[in-house]
Amino acid sequence: MTPITSSVAGLAPVGLTELIDQAALQTRVDRKYVVPLDELPPLLAQLSAYARVLDIDGARAFRYESVYFDTPRLASYHCAAYRRRRRFKVRTRSYLDSAQCWLEVKLSGARGSITKHRLPYRPQDRATVHPGRAFVQEVLEREAVCAPTDSALAPVLVTTYRRVTLLLPATASRVTVDTELTWQDGDRTLRLPDLAVVETKTSRAASPVDRLLWQQGRRPVRISKYATGLAALRPDLPDSPWRRTLRRHFRDNAPPAGTAPFITTPRSEQEASCV
Repeated sequence: MTPITSSVAGLAPVGLTELIDQAALQTRVDRKYVVPLDELPPLLAQLSAYARVLDIDGARAFRYESVYFDTPRLASYHCAAYRRRRRFKVRTRSYLDSAQCWLEVKLSGARGSITKHRLPYRPQDRATVHPGRAFVQEVLEREAVCAPTDSALAPVLVTTYRRVTLLLPATASRVTVDTELTWQDGDRTLRLPDLAVVETKTSRAASPVDRLLWQQGRRPVRISKYATGLAALRPDLPDSPWRRTLRRHFRDNAPPAGTAPFITTPRSEQEASCV
């Protein structure tokens, strides 16, 4: 049992169906925080009065993999880097413990709202958008986002992490806690084993978890698993929205000067971890 799962062992459980019924929040406001791993247990201990933890067959932490797709000129990335009003993100998300997979199109709109569209997907197709090309095209066109052609979208970045999900019934909101964070771009890999990304997903108002984090001096940060991870692995890319986060949390965790800039992992190891 990991320290995080130990910390949520005392929380009341909630099943996946009930979680979705109460807090699906496909259109929502996300607030993200980067929290040192050793600060999580006392934070989670304060949630017992009003939080329930996703529990599936006794498991409370689940392995995720996301494959992000972009055009050859990184249109999705640059829309985020230059804070375009309408932005899109295309990815497959695999739930590695259950061998389930979805193709997802995420859209960012006014006032930080996020809308997510999902299509059930075959796990063996997670590295390509080709079987879901009509779905991606239809979503982007319907939402008036400049739509890339299917042939233009190729896998760019793979992220893996372990997630605990909490339900806050009083506010019908969710909180995710992601640890064991890893990003891979080709043969370059970056790991942040001592940090967690805590994300609150609400309809608008701040959740009790937001207020707890604020009381501890934590404030929302600009971080995107895709864009911030890619910027960390490719220092030549524009990174203005995430520069403070990169400097404080990502690049401070890079190997010392004079050593290899990234921890490299053979491609075969990454593929084996996704079976």
